[in-house]
Amino acid sequence: MRLSDLQLKEIVNISNGKRVGMIIDVNVDEKGNIINLVLEDRRGRKFSHEEYNISWNQIVKIGDDIILVDTRNK
Repeated sequence: MRLSDLQLKEIVNISNGKRVGMIIDVNVDEKGNIINLVLEDRRGRKFSHEEYNISWNQIVKIGDDIILVDTRNK
């Protein structure tokens, strides 16, 4: 799967059903494994945004259109 494929998917937190943000980048280790997803959260703001990470072990399921995450897992 390509990064561009992941970026098209909506990220949803299963603990509250809210959209989390959009994938803008990934961090990988020296072997090429994904460590975490870097997300951007704009929440309706035009010029300001916040970046944060979702670790790979917080991902519950990657579907055709959506990625389910559980932010309670660290």
